[in-house]
Amino acid sequence: MKKLLTKIMPLAYGQYFNVYSLVAPKKMADKAFHVFCTVRKGRVKPEQSEYLDGAKLTVEEVAGHKIQSYHWPGNKETVLLVHGWESNTYRWRNLIKKLREADFNIIAFDAPSHGYSSGKHLYVPLYEEAVNHMVKKYNPQHLIGHSVGGMTIMYNQYKNPSDHVQKMVTIGSPSEFHEIIQTYQDILKFNNRVMKHLDHYIYDRFGFKIDEFSTSRFAQSISKKGLLFHDKLDNITPYHASVKVNKNWRGSELVSTEGFGHSMHQEDVNNQIITFLEAK
Repeated sequence: MKKLLTKIMPLAYGQYFNVYSLVAPKKMADKAFHVFCTVRKGRVKPEQSEYLDGAKLTVEEVAGHKIQSYHWPGNKETVLLVHGWESNTYRWRNLIKKLREADFNIIAFDAPSHGYSSGKHLYVPLYEEAVNHMVKKYNPQHLIGHSVGGMTIMYNQYKNPSDHVQKMVTIGSPSEFHEIIQTYQDILKFNNRVMKHLDHYIYDRFGFKIDEFSTSRFAQSISKKGLLFHDKLDNITPYHASVKVNKNWRGSELVSTEGFGHSMHQEDVNNQIITFLEAK
């Protein structure tokens, strides 16, 4: 029954948007956007709380949200960790162990609507506000982002470049927003009229069209040293996303894997990140 409902609900939303767009297109677009941005997982689980609670730093006020930050002190450069969609800071535990052994100073935080942070929705422009707040407050030399977190740090250094940031690492990150929205349309089966109104809504609210938000395009103006990881068999984010970003990002290197999955918690990945951060 649960599986049946899981299949039916997206289609019901799609048909609802199709009809609603005929009578109230702007309200429909707002609803479609917020359904797209609704976060359903990623809160701190009981088995994660002990690890995270001991590293709590402060609760930051960002864009009307209460953002929980964390700190693992070290004597070397500061690294800011930015997790992905429906995750939280706990996902970095394996990398944090390696970073601590290497004596890096570590700052992390739960995205809006994730972990201990407040909210119900997340979208990259909001996430970028949180990242920018952390960059300005803690002056990290290095940014590391997984999945949507990687897309966000790229957008951040395109929109609000920091001279203090020296190196960036993305892991299994998407590139083209239009591909993400296309997947949304494919799942809900709403028509192109809905897509057109959603595109206008996003432009009116954020100042860019769906097909204009592109990490590969942002990469053209980023001069930081970059390291990208992506698995060729990633079934969450297509491998070609990082290939395209790497092609446009001077000073970046793409590490391709096969069979590592989307999360990439493997020791080999984390060791390569440490080597990259320590290199002069």
